[in-house]
Amino acid sequence: MSDVRQLNDYRTLGKSGLRVSRLCLGTMTFGEDWGWGAPEEECSRMLAAFIDRGGNFIDTANEYTKGHAEDIIGSYTRHSSTRDRLVIGTKFFGSMYSGDPNSGGASRKAVMSACEQSLRRLKTTYIDIYWMHCWDYHTPVEETLHALATLEQRGDVRYVGFSNTPAWKVSQAVTLGRCKGNVAPIAEQVEYSLLERGIEGEIVPMAKDLGLGLVTWSPLKFGVLSGKHLGTAIDPNRGELVRGQLTDRSRDMALLVRELAEDVGATPAQVAIKWVMTKPGVTSTIVGARTVDQLEENLGSTQVDLSDDHLARLEGLSKPRHAYPYDFVAGSAAFNHSGTVVNGEAAGLHWAAPRHGDVRY
Repeated sequence: MSDVRQLNDYRTLGKSGLRVSRLCLGTMTFGEDWGWGAPEEECSRMLAAFIDRGGNFIDTANEYTKGHAEDIIGSYTRHSSTRDRLVIGTKFFGSMYSGDPNSGGASRKAVMSACEQSLRRLKTTYIDIYWMHCWDYHTPVEETLHALATLEQRGDVRYVGFSNTPAWKVSQAVTLGRCKGNVAPIAEQVEYSLLERGIEGEIVPMAKDLGLGLVTWSPLKFGVLSGKHLGTAIDPNRGELVRGQLTDRSRDMALLVRELAEDVGATPAQVAIKWVMTKPGVTSTIVGARTVDQLEENLGSTQVDLSDDHLARLEGLSKPRHAYPYDFVAGSAAFNHSGTVVNGEAAGLHWAAPRHGDVRY
């Protein structure tokens, strides 16, 4: 690669001074407990390669490989003395014990217990960013915020983020936290790829308006956009994650990504990841791997240059249809400012807009 330190371009996360690398190392593959992950030795090599190239942002969760992912990270950082230079984010919400209704979710009991367990597995005294893995519609958000505030005051947690949560609920949490001078999310972690652009309807505008960072996951849509499933059998150990994503639309998208990758001298995975990195509001993009070679390929996305024509072709084929009223609003320029340009947006003449002098008073 042309720049061994290709991750030394850092961004602040949301309305905070926390600096994170543009790519974040995802660790859902750390450990073989689910039948398809990486052995601990390979995980340590991936961590070393990521850090060596300037990466400082690590993403994990309490439930990843039954807690093994956190344990692997903790063992590596303890033995390599890299803990303080890293931004380690982990998540609560995932149920750790079947049959125990309080081992998951976002209640005060669940949050406090999950944090204590994650700290032990990570072998650290603090978590840089503590994510709520999903919206817990059984628990008032005020209760979750109070628990997180306690953890922040104790020094166990330094920042808070939400993940997989509707924009209206994140907005409520941010408003409550800021108005009460209490803890509030600084970022939201969301799925985003050429095959999943649903966040552009509400979540992206919400994040921009409230000053939240966006950390995106699954830029390859479970590997579909890497092209590895084109004309090949699905790994039976990952069938449930992939099979439902294989459609005519996803195949067309994967073929276009492969075509453009050949055009720019990159791999399909690199093109798909780079597209996400170019999107407005995205602070960091989570990439995962099962081998160092896969990780190296994904990190190479930072070196890919996509032209305006490349981006336009990707945008055109992947353009989503958003729920009402967002498509209506997106087409409202002429309705809004007929025949003028506002903030760089040119609008044609609206068929129903009268001219001055024609309006009845």
